[in-house]
Amino acid sequence: MQNLVILGATGSIGTNTLDVVARHPDKYEIHCLVAQKNDALLFEQCMQFNPPFVWLEDLASAKRLIDNLASVNLTSQVLTNYDDLLSVISDSRVTTVVSAMVGAKGLLPTLSAIQSGKKVLLANKESLVTAGQLFMDAVEKSKATLIPLDSEHSAIFQCLPKGLVTDDIGLSKLILTASGGPFRTMSIEQMREVTAAQAVNHPNWSMGPKISVDSATMMNKGLELIEAHWLFGVPADRIDIVVHPESIVHSMVQYTDGSTLAHLGDHDMRCPISVGLSWPERISSGVNDLDLVTLGKLHFETADESRFRNLRLAREACEAGQSAAAILNAANEVAVEAFLKEQIGFLSIADINEQVLQTMPLEDLDSIGAVIEVDSRARHMAAKLIGQEGR
Repeated sequence: MQNLVILGATGSIGTNTLDVVARHPDKYEIHCLVAQKNDALLFEQCMQFNPPFVWLEDLASAKRLIDNLASVNLTSQVLTNYDDLLSVISDSRVTTVVSAMVGAKGLLPTLSAIQSGKKVLLANKESLVTAGQLFMDAVEKSKATLIPLDSEHSAIFQCLPKGLVTDDIGLSKLILTASGGPFRTMSIEQMREVTAAQAVNHPNWSMGPKISVDSATMMNKGLELIEAHWLFGVPADRIDIVVHPESIVHSMVQYTDGSTLAHLGDHDMRCPISVGLSWPERISSGVNDLDLVTLGKLHFETADESRFRNLRLAREACEAGQSAAAILNAANEVAVEAFLKEQIGFLSIADINEQVLQTMPLEDLDSIGAVIEVDSRARHMAAKLIGQEGR
C-alpha cells in the first residue's frame, strides 16, 4: 500500500492522479492533499478520499475549507504553515510524493521529499530546471526513487533499460516531441497579435494557464530539454526536439545500432501517472487503447527556433549551466504572468527572457539558498523590464 502526498492536488496532474488512485483503493491511500486556493475542489476531494491532512496556501480558502469540513463531520486537518507542509512530506508514513505544483514554488517541497528518501513522481519540471545538480545529488545521497510524470520524460524513461542511461546501453540521442501548440503554423507577424485567451487554448492537452502559455511559446519544450539533461545525464547536443502535432508519439530514444524506440499513447496524463505509481508493474489507468488504424497518419516537423526563440534560449541556458537555467525559468514565470494579465504582448515573453538571460551574470549555485537568490534577482529584473515596456 502506497501512502501519497499530492502537491498540486487541484491541478490537472493532481486530479488525474486521484482518478487513477480511485481505481485502485487496494494499492493507494491519500495522506495529504496540497493546493494553493481552490478550496471548493479540495472539499470535494476530501469528501471522496478523507485524507488525514490538507494543506492550503491561501488563508481565506483554508478558513472556508475548515468550515465546510466541519459541516459534514470530516476529520481532515487543514494546515497552512509552510513548516507543517515539509513535516507532513517527511513523515515516515508517507511513501510517495506527487510533485505537481506549478513553478518554482514546488522547489523546496520536492527537495524535502527527495531528502526524505521518498518515491517522488515529478511533474514540477522547474525543480530540475532551477536546481538540477543539487536535486540529482540529493537523489543519489538519499536513495530516493525519482520517476518523471511529464509525458515526454515518462516516454523516454519507458524506452530506456530500467529507465536509466548507462555507459553500456549504446545511446545515440533522445528525441522529445512537441505538439507545436496553438500557433504552430503562424508567422511571427501573426503571433504579435495573439491574445492570452488564444494562447491557453491548447489543441491537444488540458492544462493550466501558465503551462499552456509555455506550450504556445514552446518554452515548455525548452524546459523539458533542460529537465531531460538532468534526469538522464545526457548533454543538450544529444537531445533533439521534433514537432509532432498529433501528440501520439510522446518521445523517442535512438541507439547507436540504428534502432529507435518510440512510446505511443493517447494524450491522456493518466497513462504516465499510472506508470509512475506502479513502476515496474503496470496497472489500468482508465485510458483507452490506441487505435492506429483510426489515426491513419502521424506527422513530424522540424522545430523552428527562429519563430519560437524560447527553444533556442533554453538550449543555450542548458549548455551554459545551472545558473543560466534558473535565470531563464524565473524570467519566464514573470513574463508569462504579465502576458496573462495583458501587460505585455505574446512575443515580448521571449524578449524579456532573452534580455534577463543576457544581462545577469552567471555564477556557481552550490546551495538551494543560492538558487533562491538568483531566482529572486532574475524575477526583479524581469519585472523592471516589463514595467519599462508598459510605459
